[in-house]
Amino acid sequence: MGTRQAWARSDTSPTPAMEAFPSKSTQIDMEACPVKLLVVEDNGSLVANLFDYFEARGHTLDAAPDGITGLHLASTHAYDAVILDWMLPRMDGREVLRRLRAEHTGLPVIMLTARDELPDKIAGFRAGADDYLTKPFALPELEVRLEALLARSGGQGRNRLLQVEDLRLDLRTLEASRAGQPLHLYPACRKLLETLMQASPAAVSRDRLEQALWGDNPPDSNLLRSHIYELRRSVDGPFPVKLIHTLPRVGYRLAAPRAGDDTTGWEALPAVDWSADTTPG
Repeated sequence: MGTRQAWARSDTSPTPAMEAFPSKSTQIDMEACPVKLLVVEDNGSLVANLFDYFEARGHTLDAAPDGITGLHLASTHAYDAVILDWMLPRMDGREVLRRLRAEHTGLPVIMLTARDELPDKIAGFRAGADDYLTKPFALPELEVRLEALLARSGGQGRNRLLQVEDLRLDLRTLEASRAGQPLHLYPACRKLLETLMQASPAAVSRDRLEQALWGDNPPDSNLLRSHIYELRRSVDGPFPVKLIHTLPRVGYRLAAPRAGDDTTGWEALPAVDWSADTTPG
């Protein structure tokens, strides 16, 4: 993608981005509530810097190293905003943005690029970018640009309230309820619920659920099965209509029941030792 700035996490020499890290007394506050960002960028060192900076401020980030993966994540997960590189492997940023706009017109997108000529900027805005930032850049500048975009969008970047039938999950407050009754969920169960509700009514594979909980290092145990069992106890246990369905050799689906669904899944399981659960909260 042309000349890239070095952003290595382990490099102790100051880089433009590292010099730009504000002190605690000058930190720029984003919205009061943490946000979820998607970074579509093939420069791993830059991605590492973005994760360090924004996670330290309480935000959540996902990353994609190429355009096709980025488009898939943006289409199947809920994000407040996307940080999108222009030059990407497999599909360039402009094409990603064009397809993204066809599905998510209100999702704020900041385009990152080493191209600083006016025609390039015009092309980026015409492709649907909400803002355009030239590399190298100061991280606080990216932060305030995101803050402005989120304020203008009024939180339209993602659906803050997921709902399937009478089941609701508020992504801002992380509160879940069914038929108006609050559900008390462990962090792992809440993450599973979010993943299943975002995909609904489609099925979600075991591999994808394990990826959502543990990334690339799932435990060698039946811990996912235990979490699903606990989630079913909260979501379906007290209610006559079961929403979580087991699809043999496929995974799980959260939706209104239909012919052929397995709504049992209540085989006895050993009690889960939640104190030993290493699932990120």
